[in-house]
Amino acid sequence: MELPLTYTLFTPAVVTSPKVCRDFVRSTLETLGLGELAETAALCTSELVTNVHRHAQGDVHLRAAVEATHVRVAVYDGSARLPSPRRASAGDDGGRGLFLVTALSDVCGVTPTEGGKGVWFQLNR
Repeated sequence: MELPLTYTLFTPAVVTSPKVCRDFVRSTLETLGLGELAETAALCTSELVTNVHRHAQGDVHLRAAVEATHVRVAVYDGSARLPSPRRASAGDDGGRGLFLVTALSDVCGVTPTEGGKGVWFQLNR
């Protein structure tokens, strides 16, 4: 298998999109023999896509790139509003997604685009 490999998925920003994207990333990594990264990547993906559903606008554009040294998953949306991590209190139902992505990934970030932004994370192989 010649690397890099890139996989792309477009979904509407609806309540079912986090599961669709999570399953897509998990299945892709398991198929490529990277099962050891699949669950962490699926969880991080789900958190980023949930943020699009809750806080952004437009459809979700997911891009998973498999390189020799790492896997990078980026979630693009049509909002220029940058994510702002916050510390959730014990009683909050949300507010932990970006904290989880930061804690579980090797590196993560935000890339502004012409029509919005991409929020991404990387898992080293």
